[in-house]
Amino acid sequence: MDVMQQVRFEAAAAANAEDASIWRWFSELLEERRIRWRFQFDCWQVSVDRVSVAKEGTFDLAIRQAKATAEKLGLGLT
Repeated sequence: MDVMQQVRFEAAAAANAEDASIWRWFSELLEERRIRWRFQFDCWQVSVDRVSVAKEGTFDLAIRQAKATAEKLGLGLT
């Protein structure tokens, strides 16, 4: 494996780990009915524990932003 292939492999592994973390967080909150989302005015709005934590143009970006903001605010912790 050359250097470029190794870098790509490591980047893919890091992205997969991040995605898994985000969707585990999402799944836990969904199961506990603590996360809500809606599409309004061309934006996805996400709330955790009834606090608005994200407003983005795509669902994926909104969930990623929601996780970051919720963690910063101490929301959604189990």
